[in-house]
Amino acid sequence: MINLPIWNDSLISKYNISGPRYTSYPTALSLETGYSHNDLQTAIMGSNSRTLSLYIHIPFCHQLCYYCGCNKIITRHQSKADLYLDYLAQEIAAKAPFFEHYTVEQLHLGGGTPTFLTEQQMTRLVTMLNNAFTFSDGAQRGIEIDPRSLAPNMMRHLHQLGFNRVSFGVQDFNDEVQTAVNRPQHLNEVLATLTEARELGFKSINMDMIYGLPFQTVESYKKTIEQLIALSPDRVSVFNYAHLPDRFAAQRKLKEIDMPSANEKLAIFKQTLEQMTTAGYQFIGMDHFAKKDDELAMAQNEGHLHRNFQGYTTHGDCDLLGLGVSSISQIGHMILQNEKDLKPYYQAIEAKQCAISKGITLSDDDEIRASVIKQLICHFELDKGQFEQRFDINFDEYFSQALTALAPLAADGLVTLTKHTIKVTSSGNLFIRIICMCFDAYLQSQIKTTRFSRVI
Repeated sequence: MINLPIWNDSLISKYNISGPRYTSYPTALSLETGYSHNDLQTAIMGSNSRTLSLYIHIPFCHQLCYYCGCNKIITRHQSKADLYLDYLAQEIAAKAPFFEHYTVEQLHLGGGTPTFLTEQQMTRLVTMLNNAFTFSDGAQRGIEIDPRSLAPNMMRHLHQLGFNRVSFGVQDFNDEVQTAVNRPQHLNEVLATLTEARELGFKSINMDMIYGLPFQTVESYKKTIEQLIALSPDRVSVFNYAHLPDRFAAQRKLKEIDMPSANEKLAIFKQTLEQMTTAGYQFIGMDHFAKKDDELAMAQNEGHLHRNFQGYTTHGDCDLLGLGVSSISQIGHMILQNEKDLKPYYQAIEAKQCAISKGITLSDDDEIRASVIKQLICHFELDKGQFEQRFDINFDEYFSQALTALAPLAADGLVTLTKHTIKVTSSGNLFIRIICMCFDAYLQSQIKTTRFSRVI
């Protein structure tokens, strides 16, 4: 188990800069145009895995949440989902045959709002997937849910379709905050949905929260987290709101004057960290918490936690196939992404039954650095000797520039550097993204043109 983070105001003032979240390395910013269906076949041929994680992107939402930076389409027209499923069926039919020797260990529906789909539409989608892919008996099947727009019988229907994990988008329980971000919901709605999920036998329940939204204060968010803890979800993500109105038009509806200051945001997260760990949750890293008997926490304690485009996961050894608009796949030595916008996605499916538009072929250096970053971001320490044996390198020589970049962090007590190991200290846990940035060979060229979220 990792040590509880130590909060140090002077270090936070010094190091709370912006940086990537490292759901992959290289990050999606490194993807280039010119990739196609043929590259998917090449990626499969070069992969040693024959287990698969499926991600399906459902882009539709009934209502616009002003803070949202996801790839989504706001509509009340349910028929748009029927059309989307038509194209998704074509994509599945084109790609699934290449995975006939794979077993699906994990399925996740994200968005948007996946439960925008009606029961009939959801049945159609799941039936397509079941017919096209081979699922293991114990496959994890998860879905993101907006408790406000869930149809009366949908939770039971999802369970009947085989879903066993749910993630509720909650963000905050405060009425004033909810009104400001155009996402009103009542605590009792969330409680009723969560209770039903438990009674039906869903194995894992996650809740997503956000801090940094308008009208949030230290006191108001303390009450929100108290209410969250009382609900007792298995996992919790507490995201730092990144206000990027130049990139996301909806965020222009939010007034910066109403948002907590940078110092108030830090105080909110510090308090949340104390509340969650005092309540018995394990700090997984960055903004994720899990109960100590949850398999995510156990995987971290046992040394086999992974991280990919879906975040922290216990199925990192699986190849990842993304289906639908904007979805990302990571297979073998390649990362591939579909068209980001709906119209080009439809046009690509019509023309060639495949919407892959960008990608990257990982070099040996990419794979070495990705392994180091994943080890540190999941387990907060690494054994240099293991990497030397695995990749036939002299660690200190290969990463001489990275170790030089780490030196001032070591001087400030964020990491401990020895002849054989790199260990992130309790003071450094909160800065794991900065520590990983030292190993990022692409960062200097990207940081000039990209606005990242702050690490805390």
